[in-house]
Amino acid sequence: MTDSVNTRELVLGILLEVMEEEGYSHVVLRSVLEKYQYLEKKERAFITRVSEGTIQHMIELDYIINRFSKVKVNKMKPVIRNILRMAVYQMKYMDSVPDSAACNEAVKLARKKGFSSLSGFVNGVLRNISRNLDGVQYPKEGENPVEAISVRYSMPEWIVEDWIEHYGIRQTRKTAEAFLQEAPLTVRTNLLKTTPEKLKERLMAEGVTVEPVDTEIYPQLTYAFAISGFDYLNALPSFREGLFYVQDISSMMVAELAAVKEGSYVIDVCSAPGGKSIHLAEKMKDTGMVEARDLTETKVALIEENIARHRLSNIKAVCRDATVFSEEDVEKADVLIADLPCSGLGILRKKTDIKYKMSSKQQQELVLLQRKILDTVFPYVKCGGTLIYSTCTIHRGENEENVQWFVDKHPEFVLEEMHQIFPKEHLGDGFFMAKFVRN
Repeated sequence: MTDSVNTRELVLGILLEVMEEEGYSHVVLRSVLEKYQYLEKKERAFITRVSEGTIQHMIELDYIINRFSKVKVNKMKPVIRNILRMAVYQMKYMDSVPDSAACNEAVKLARKKGFSSLSGFVNGVLRNISRNLDGVQYPKEGENPVEAISVRYSMPEWIVEDWIEHYGIRQTRKTAEAFLQEAPLTVRTNLLKTTPEKLKERLMAEGVTVEPVDTEIYPQLTYAFAISGFDYLNALPSFREGLFYVQDISSMMVAELAAVKEGSYVIDVCSAPGGKSIHLAEKMKDTGMVEARDLTETKVALIEENIARHRLSNIKAVCRDATVFSEEDVEKADVLIADLPCSGLGILRKKTDIKYKMSSKQQQELVLLQRKILDTVFPYVKCGGTLIYSTCTIHRGENEENVQWFVDKHPEFVLEEMHQIFPKEHLGDGFFMAKFVRN
């Protein structure tokens, strides 16, 4: 490791900002990695692994610590509990890090942060855990399935209860387990600039490991790949040239479901960062127009950045509040995309802290917001036009129940199909989408 930078101290800073100060894990981690871009790839990978892993497994880590510490985790000083969490994560999940190193570095870090008086406590707890880690007894699913799944897969109990009620124990366990699996980055080919075959060749020439998406599972996604083995995206000329777009395969399915035609007018009411809008614009082969909207100038700037990289002329970014009705947009859209703000419980591999910050009460507030937006924007769809409603969550209230509410309230719209997509073990986030056609 680089002498001038203590990578474990950086990890601790990330954990404190995310878990104690309500920072967003993907934002905080990205900021640190950008600041320390000069570090070797191995060091940046260590920071990423320990930060994300500790957050992902936090409920399990706290369960283990509490079995060996007289002072419970929630009573500890924030610095101490996060030092213990990251150390236990290394002990349990990183074979490359000896237990002694994880323990010694944790003690040093406690002293460096001004807690010399607690260094003996840190050392004692971690040494005890190291000796007994393999013998830790977990809650039994047969006795208490909610607690067992919660601890084993670090999923808050209220989420586990909701999923068991609606999807059953087996699917809940499978879903929670999938969120702990590392998934490669997925990209789709910009078919206006290149072919999947040429993109694959180009990426491999740039040193990237490229695997095609399983077309038996996703027959439409012949243009999609899983990529790995690169340092960072902006270092790839193919990325800077707009030859591909980073997008989860579940999200790619929105454009497939919309089945947009050339020359169409598309409105995407909550578009940032613009992946679905750009996908639709590409499918229209530079004809028609996609209006990619979002609430703030910051989000619109992000959409514009992606549009510029792909050099598309049939898409524009617009700053617009989706909850405010626009008379001029009535029956303007051949296709309307309503990919709405949601609880995000389908993307827990990418945004690991969401599960700890979301609540049932917040979910209900989001349901009301989703309905308000749908009630505002549905008139924008032409007769015979299509409305796609989608979320990146797994929650019946935000998904299936919203669909039923919309159909009941707006009988002029016919539900053609809907899909609750659960996360796959290696590829694909949790996602929901429904397609309506206006009579």
